[in-house]
Amino acid sequence: MTGITAYPRLRQAEKAIGEGRLETASAIVIQHLRENRNEPRGVALLGSIAFKMGALVQAEQFLRQAIAVGGSSLEVQRQLASNLHHQERLAEALSAFSVLQHQVPDPQIHAARALILDKLGRNADAIREHEDYVAKNPNHPRGWIAYGNSLRWAGRNEEAIAAYRRATTIDPEHGDAWWALANIKTKVLTDDDIGIMNAALKIAIDSRNVIPLHFALGRALHDRKDYKSAFRHFETGNRLRAETINYVPEDLSAEVDEITRLFGPDFFERRQRPALTNEPTPIFLISMPRAGSTLLEQMLDQHPDIEAVGELPYARALVRSALEIHTRRRPITVPQMVLDMSAEEARAYGQDYMHRSSLHWTGRPRYFVDKMPMNWSEVPFIWRILPQARFIEIRRNAMDCCFSNYIHYFSRAHSSSFSLRHIGCAYVDKVRMMDHLHSVAPGLVHSIRYEELIENPEPILRGALEYLGLEWDPAILKFYESDRIIRTPSVEQVQQPLNRKGIGTWKPYAQWLGPLRDALRPLAEA
Repeated sequence: MTGITAYPRLRQAEKAIGEGRLETASAIVIQHLRENRNEPRGVALLGSIAFKMGALVQAEQFLRQAIAVGGSSLEVQRQLASNLHHQERLAEALSAFSVLQHQVPDPQIHAARALILDKLGRNADAIREHEDYVAKNPNHPRGWIAYGNSLRWAGRNEEAIAAYRRATTIDPEHGDAWWALANIKTKVLTDDDIGIMNAALKIAIDSRNVIPLHFALGRALHDRKDYKSAFRHFETGNRLRAETINYVPEDLSAEVDEITRLFGPDFFERRQRPALTNEPTPIFLISMPRAGSTLLEQMLDQHPDIEAVGELPYARALVRSALEIHTRRRPITVPQMVLDMSAEEARAYGQDYMHRSSLHWTGRPRYFVDKMPMNWSEVPFIWRILPQARFIEIRRNAMDCCFSNYIHYFSRAHSSSFSLRHIGCAYVDKVRMMDHLHSVAPGLVHSIRYEELIENPEPILRGALEYLGLEWDPAILKFYESDRIIRTPSVEQVQQPLNRKGIGTWKPYAQWLGPLRDALRPLAEA
């Protein structure tokens, strides 16, 4: 026997994993491997534990080792594919899941492949994968939601709405389906929908349904100008979500404090920008979420020398991998890690970023835009590995920006958004970071105000193009005529001419936003 039943220690480890005692489980498996060197099931289990602990690089090493010593079961291959996906190594993950798809008829593999195809910008391929999935699994609401998302990004809104409604018909309590409908920037939800959601809320138990139901009801009532009732739902949904993630705003503040202390003029001056080559140059469009970055990206994309490639997850994924490797030597923070990186290591990470990004180019543009908003906190790391990079910041009125975050149901990626105080603190930290960069590295970051872009776009855009060394092209003022795929909640907004709909959105809720104003301090009036 070679399975877990043959090894008592592995049974103990599995029990510890089930109880959430991962450190204990790891110690048990390590002892097992001392007694049974390179035993495949033990090595694979160690990889599984490392994955659960977030040590993705280490988990990959163990899983590959398990396969090398004979543990090549479908489950180990699936774990490796999932690990590659979590590391945002999308091409490798897609290949791994494709191999599995031919070996096992598992609908979740279809779902994983479709998600990766979406991330890679292969929208047509993703839609075909989703269609295959829902045809074979017509009663899975999550499949219909994912299908609807792909249709929405392709601009096929009526079909997307139909897919979302199919999910609500299958499971009226499914909060994510209702939020998907609410999140479309037109008034999709009907009075009957509100009645169904209220009924669902009375019987829903799972917080994963309850929370998005509150957000969806908040959006529906907002559209009807019932601001008091809408805020009650937004407040409840945010409170419940905040209780599940335990976000600590002081952690971000401490990181910005450390960045301002460690990265002065010497750090930026000693790394001169290299001469431009024929390789595309990345433009990092940095901002808070909901600050107008999708609009600016859409505008820049219309220039013949610029290609927008969406929100790439690669910079942050590389930070996580690098930090995991460095912390094996000693406890270390991200800013300290950036300073400790060797030139060779920095060059390797830069090449890795460029290779992954190249999967998203349709040609070889002079510039490509990576608009992952929260990359603002990674500027020193990005500058270290990509000294040729350009940075454009867009900043929206603090009250509008933070309130827009608060009423949007985000994933864990934007954990500060679920508290008025927390999102206000994050905005303050972002401004502190940008002010520091402008002080110690003038010209590194080009800044744009959202409101100025809306009111008088041409001079603002001319300034951005001048920063990039590009000539003016009037096509960028006709951004709304583009038919490119946009994978953000603002997709409908940037398909319209410029308007002031996003200005002053917080004002009907002013009486309830005291904690936000207190957190923002003078920025609330800026």
